Amino acid sequence: MPTFFVAADSVVPPTVRITGPLLHHLRQSLRLQPGEALTVTDDAGRRYRTEVGEITAGHLTARILETTTAPPKTSPSIVLAQALLKGEKMDWIIQKATELGVDRIAPVVTTHGVVKPRAERLDHQRARWQRIALEAAQQSERWSVPTIDEPATLSQVMTAYDASAIKLFLAERSDGASLTGMAANLGAERTILLVVGPEGGWDKDELRLAQEQGCQAITMGKRILRAETAALAAMSVLQSRFGELG
Repeated sequence: MPTFFVAADSVVPPTVRITGPLLHHLRQSLRLQPGEALTVTDDAGRRYRTEVGEITAGHLTARILETTTAPPKTSPSIVLAQALLKGEKMDWIIQKATELGVDRIAPVVTTHGVVKPRAERLDHQRARWQRIALEAAQQSERWSVPTIDEPATLSQVMTAYDASAIKLFLAERSDGASLTGMAANLGAERTILLVVGPEGGWDKDELRLAQEQGCQAITMGKRILRAETAALAAMSVLQSRFGELG
């Protein structure tokens, strides 16, 4: 069974008390019963192996059997700045990038992108993306849930990160450096901004902006990959370089 995320104030040793949507999920979807095992992780970096006790319509209590803390972070934080994609592709990227360990996802509105955010649906869409990230983080037993930002322009995303961030700009048919050459010992204090474009490719003004913002052009090799494939392939290479995968 995966871990489930709870607020730190839900934990009052020797018990964990669960209410709200998570209670409904555990009772109605998983049909959890007293005596069964349940693992929860709080937002303070602690994980609890518990045994379910009382379950009512209003709450669930579980007895803490074991407590562990999150291991120290040793690799850079990765922010995926992903151009908005059509259909379910964006959902898929959020789910898989979460599984691969991304720390933040910044949806980007681009010139050639097919999808343009609608103000009246923005809150609903962002909440849906955050829920997808939550479920993926639980299933992959992560210690934290990545943050999903509000869609923004490329300029807004770029300027949100200062010169200390390593900005990588993925562009097809470029003579950029290979990700396999990325240094493996950058340290946990660094941030990598990985920028991936839309199905229609980058506009010339966007390419110029990336250059002005100090982005390093990178390539995934000779193959031309779909936008969603490129993002996850690049994430996998980075995490492999940092010892987080493979």
